[in-house]
Amino acid sequence: MSATPATPAPSDTTTDVCVVGGGPAGLVLALLLLRSGAAVTVLEKSASFDREYRGEILQPGAMALLDALGVLAEARARGGHEHDRFQLVEKDRVLLDVDYRMLPKPYDHLLSIPQPHVLDAVRAGCEKYDGFRYLSPARVVELLREDGTVVGARYDGSGGSGTVRAHCVVGADGRYSKVRRLAGIDFDRRDDFSLDVLWFKVPDEGRPGRRDVRVHRDGGSPAMIYHSYPDRMQIGWMLPHGGYRRLAAEGVEAVKARIAAALPRYADLVASEVRRAADLSLLDVFSGRAERWADDGLLLIGDSAHTHSPIGAQGINLAIQDAVAAHPVLVAALRGGDTSVAALSAFEQGRAPDIERVMKLQVMQSRAMLSQGAVATRIRPAVTRVLKHTPAYRKILDRIAFGNRGIQVREDSLKAG
Repeated sequence: MSATPATPAPSDTTTDVCVVGGGPAGLVLALLLLRSGAAVTVLEKSASFDREYRGEILQPGAMALLDALGVLAEARARGGHEHDRFQLVEKDRVLLDVDYRMLPKPYDHLLSIPQPHVLDAVRAGCEKYDGFRYLSPARVVELLREDGTVVGARYDGSGGSGTVRAHCVVGADGRYSKVRRLAGIDFDRRDDFSLDVLWFKVPDEGRPGRRDVRVHRDGGSPAMIYHSYPDRMQIGWMLPHGGYRRLAAEGVEAVKARIAAALPRYADLVASEVRRAADLSLLDVFSGRAERWADDGLLLIGDSAHTHSPIGAQGINLAIQDAVAAHPVLVAALRGGDTSVAALSAFEQGRAPDIERVMKLQVMQSRAMLSQGAVATRIRPAVTRVLKHTPAYRKILDRIAFGNRGIQVREDSLKAG
């Protein structure tokens, strides 16, 4: 059971960095900054970690960075499932088989782990530092500015309003970032993917494929399925972009019938477990980038700066890598007393090429996984078998699993001792 943050009385706080958003990007950045000697206040709009999360898959790159921070073992001790492969399956025929066991140990698998397990472990690491303050629920309503520079944020809590004054505010508050909107930074939304994903969970009844993350195409629209700790299966049913509203208007039984047609082997579980619309969670799939990731006194990271498709399970990977990449930029800015847009933009300059490569790779993965027809069905398995024995296969797998391996925790930015 994840810890429920204490509800603070709103007040005026002064800190070095105010991080808005207590997700993976925000909390990992907070831990790194605390280890560098900075004081950090995190503002999180939700009252606790006990809520539904869609992102549960950790790629090897994210695991390696969490391990370097000393929090992976604690997160894993709370429970999770290892998965060896990612497969595309059509009527029991494997069309695409990505085997993570080809990667070097100990990060030779995917890890399905409830996000609260990760957040609790990272937050526990933050709590060891006197300079850490976590305010929840705290919804940001205004950015404080002086002479055009962001110097803090005003928030609404359960007991009223409060302010946090800081040398820098970091927006890590997700794809619909309030910080980004308050800063007046435009967002370039790209509908590169012709699908949305409807997420739900059903009981794990010991069905085959426990160590695989699979995309099934049994009929109708595809669905991603993997085992979710402790005893559930997470299912993401893919439907045409924007099509859920029309389908939902017909009622939940119509939705269930469509899902059952797409996944006949799970039809009985869908019938018994999906009882109302609230049992389903729709993800509007799009990609996009903020027009800029920095302003004077302000930095955007994670989904606030760039948003991605769930294809390839890159969300948490990118969030954690962003935090690690932003860390030395912020430390240098704080130590040099310069949190101008020129100084903070170093993060975007270094990170943007990685993000563009991920976006292109996701489009390629989407086409490879979701394209249908007799020709694609016949050719894809043969191409995959041949590709597996080439250096290109390992290179692509490594890119999906680790992203930019050059992003490592910068020991020279940490405080000695």
